[in-house]
Amino acid sequence: MTVLVTGSTGLVGNNVVRLLLGEGRKVRVVVRPEYETRPLEGLDVEIVHGDVCDRESLHAAMQGVDLVIHSAGNVHIGWTGKERSEKVNVGGTKNIAEATREAGAKLVHVSSVDALGAGLHNKAADEETIYVQNPPIPYVVTKAAAEVEVRRQIERGLHAVIINPGYMLGPWDWKPSSGRMLLEVVKGKPIMAPRGGTTVCDVRDVATGIVAAAEKGRCGANYILGGENMTYLELWKQFAEVAGNIKPICRMGPLIAIGAGVVGDIWSKVSGTEGGVNSAALQMSSVYHYYSSRRAEEELGYQVRPASQSIVDAWEWFRSHGYVKNLSPEKERKKSPPVMTEA
Repeated sequence: MTVLVTGSTGLVGNNVVRLLLGEGRKVRVVVRPEYETRPLEGLDVEIVHGDVCDRESLHAAMQGVDLVIHSAGNVHIGWTGKERSEKVNVGGTKNIAEATREAGAKLVHVSSVDALGAGLHNKAADEETIYVQNPPIPYVVTKAAAEVEVRRQIERGLHAVIINPGYMLGPWDWKPSSGRMLLEVVKGKPIMAPRGGTTVCDVRDVATGIVAAAEKGRCGANYILGGENMTYLELWKQFAEVAGNIKPICRMGPLIAIGAGVVGDIWSKVSGTEGGVNSAALQMSSVYHYYSSRRAEEELGYQVRPASQSIVDAWEWFRSHGYVKNLSPEKERKKSPPVMTEA
């Protein structure tokens, strides 16, 4: 079997590629000509230059493919970037789904729990029951629209499964993506955390679930791949602990969160670039993104390792790959967490 992976230089895609290679699979990746080479260095993959936004460039990539794992996407939690998100998340997914159907291959589409909605502090959402709607930011809207495009191709004969991962941590986060929160919390040493919560999962477990979905997943079904549901205060305390920092002491009050969002929006207009602190991000982080992964556990054999282990492993990967800088050797030794092996 030849497996085509999009988004192979990103957190999910890179872990999927490494898992497939470890299983002895033949892997082909489609990347843009200007792609960052480090994530694929030393990996026995077939590289095809193309772009999910360019339908014609996908023809060569699809030749002889039996399975497509589509993890490419544009991720930005803010109010800006609508055009880019529509082009990549919606248009790119439409192109991949159409090309996969025409090639007679299976598709595993990697979406996000944000496309579904959210839970409550005392009720975890699942694929069928959503308690809270997310703010209508471009990322949320386009990830939901991308699932619609996949379903349109399913109606035309495509065999596809949709994966909805939670907040992922782990190694091979080259850009970085989800791990950026860890790095920024360690660097900024905040005393307050956002008001809501999230489901913390390990990207290696997610990669295993994605590969399992290709074999065991029901066509047209969504599968939430979540983990430990915890408040951002609990999560940020663990971030601080792994780096040897002082832990945040409380959650933001509503007025502080609103004020921080307004200040962030103003700065975005002044600077011309929307940063990580903006009203959209503050609204998203005030929601409890708590989920149940029961369907994936029962049908795919999905398993979750402790969030504490994922945090340690992500931190160690960032340190060993030069993402944590300006530490003296003595301070680095003091901050070095105990090494934890994979489950």
